[in-house]
Parts: sequence; structure tokens; C-alpha cells
Amino acid sequence: MPEINAGDTAWVLTSTALVMLMTPGLALFYGGLVRRKNVLSTIMHSFFILGLVSVTWVLWGYTLAFGPDTGLGLIGGLDWLALEGVTGEPSDVYATTTPHLAFMAFQMMFAIITPALISGAFAERKRFKAFVLFAVAWSTFVYAPIAHWVWSPDGWLFTLGVLDFAGGTVVHLSSGIAALVAALFIGRRTGLVQLATEPHDVPMTVLGAGLLWFGWFGFNAGSALGANGLAANAFVTTNTAAAMAAITWVTISWLHKGTPSVLGAAIGAVAGLVAITPAAGFVTPAASILIGLGVGVVCYGAAQLRLRARVDDALDVFAVHGVGGAFGALATGVFATTAVNAAGFEGLLNGNPGQLLTQLIGVGVVGAYSAVMTGAILFLVNLVTPIRVAGDVEETGLDLAQHGEVAYQP
Repeated sequence: MPEINAGDTAWVLTSTALVMLMTPGLALFYGGLVRRKNVLSTIMHSFFILGLVSVTWVLWGYTLAFGPDTGLGLIGGLDWLALEGVTGEPSDVYATTTPHLAFMAFQMMFAIITPALISGAFAERKRFKAFVLFAVAWSTFVYAPIAHWVWSPDGWLFTLGVLDFAGGTVVHLSSGIAALVAALFIGRRTGLVQLATEPHDVPMTVLGAGLLWFGWFGFNAGSALGANGLAANAFVTTNTAAAMAAITWVTISWLHKGTPSVLGAAIGAVAGLVAITPAAGFVTPAASILIGLGVGVVCYGAAQLRLRARVDDALDVFAVHGVGGAFGALATGVFATTAVNAAGFEGLLNGNPGQLLTQLIGVGVVGAYSAVMTGAILFLVNLVTPIRVAGDVEETGLDLAQHGEVAYQP
């Protein structure tokens, strides 16, 4: 069992706090994108999940995702139920130089933000009671198994060789696919003629994007689980990809619509952060520029196709997180190099085309599992309580109808 290193512990705890900040940042990012009458309900989705999943993760989520494998690489056992045996000493399963509780807390923040990401797809029309039931079920039956497959040393996708440094498949692809399924299941917003985003407060969204960018250094660089050179590499690749994607999105929208969009800069940066997430600790800074460029083009195109298809994924969760997560996972299979991370594998450009195929398998399996399970959960929740609010409630706005409060006084 490794000894605890004070520097590593300090960095992981700091990174945990940074990732925690991302969920309130997401609340602001999403909140600014919706109409005035739904801003509180949208913010509440993210903020309430911060409380909800914090508790479920301690009770059963962590042991299902990271507990000792039950034998098939599919799910963790109940050994660490309610954190039984998870202490301030290092884990005997995960060879980290930090307390086991620190590793658990760091992973908890990922479990929190993932279902919060999905909420952007059904913004402005989902009943809060149904949202709570969905969030608990999804984090238990979708997030926990996928996290185990990809990140547990005994997980079957980990054993297969799928590379995902900080959650391209586990967090972004899974939530992006779930968002698309949720948008199709719940249907379009009533009376919304144009399916383009109608932001009521762009500065709020830009502030949220800034907090996400800031917190993402903990998300990616923290996934090195130590204060070391790998964390520094992930820090630099994260910032570079976000910057390049923001520039790319603004440039494309400028050429397409004639103006450099402020909102486009914010969304483009998030797309870059999504794409570099699986690759941050496996690729060079030079490769991160290409990843940022590529995802800016691909996600902008996906957002335009979504509008043409008239799918009301209200805040483009699938276009940014689903498509961006898949792109980043595949790009990892292209650009990965053991010169950055000896624990990884060489990618296509370094003579190993098989890694790209392995990444493709990971994307396909995670995407398919998330789609099927999300559909099943939505169906069952809808039997318990209607997922969608009534038409008059939607017209009034969810802030007043669901929460009895308004964001802005007349």
C-alpha cells in the first residue's frame, strides 16, 4: 500500500473543490440560456443535484462504481456501502498516494455533474418530481456501471484498453446521449416556433462558461491524482483545446452568420473542454490544438443539424457533450502517446491503429447502454409521475408554477 503524499493530497482536494464549482457554474451557464420565466427551475436542476447525488454517492453510488468488482467487470460490490471501510488511509484497490476518502470525494464531483448536464435537454418543461426520480435512477443504473467499466482496474472496458483520462465517455458521451433520448421522449417545447436557443441573459452564460473553464483544470489535471508532470500536461492541453475551440466556433459562426458571437465563444470553449477531457493526460499540447480545432467544427455542425432536424434538445447538450465526447474519445485513439503517459497506449499516429478501434468500441458500448437505459428509466418514471408539466404550467413558466418563486421582480 503506498504512503500518503501531502502534495498529492493537497492537489486532489483542491481539484475536488474545483470540480464541485463546475456544477454551480453549469447552473449559470444553462440558466442564462433559457427564458426569464424558467431560469430558477433550470438553475435548481444543477444545484439540487449537488445535494442529491452527494448523498446517494456516499450511500451506494461509490461502492457500485469503484468498489471491488463482483466478478464480471460490470459493477462494484457492496463492500463500501455507506463508505464502510473507506478511510483516511490510502485505498488497497486504487494505488494512489492520497487518502481513500479524498479519491472518493474527487470522483463524487464527477458523479454529481454528469446527470446535471442532461438537464439542459429538457429545460423549461420537466416536472421537478420526475427530475428527482430520474436523477437518482440514472446516476445509479447508468453512471455507476459505466464508471466501473471504464475506470475500475477490473472494469471490462478498462481491461480492453479503452483510454478515458477524465470522462469523455463516462461523463460527456453518456450524458449527451441521454440528453438526446430525453429530448425525443419529452417532446418539443409548447409554442416555441424557433428551436434555436433563446438566451435571456448572455452575461450569465459567459460567467458560467468561465467558471466551467476554471473548474475544468481540476476535472482534467486533477485526474492525474497527483501533483506531478502528468497533471501539468493535462492542465496545458485542457486550456489549449478550450481556447482553440472557442476561436474556431467564433470564426465559423462569423463566416456563417456575419457576426462574431459572444455566446458562440462560450459554447465553443465548453466544446473544447469536453473533447480534451478523455485525451488530456494522453496527448501533447500540439495535439490539443488539433483536437480543439476539430471539435469546434464538428460540434458547430452538429448544433446546426439539430436545428434542421427540429429536435428540441433545448440547450444543445447532445451537440456539445454527446458529439464532443465521442469526438474526443476517438481523437484520443489517434493522438495518444506513451511519451506523455506511460500507463496509456500509442495511438494511430504513433503506429497503433488498434487503439482507435478500441476507442470506437468504448464509444459504441457506452452510447448504446446510455440510450437504452435512459429510455427505460424515462418510461418507468413517467408511469410513477408525468414527466412533462401541463401546458398551462409550461406557458406560465416553471419558476412560478413549480417553485413558487420568480428570478426577477417586475
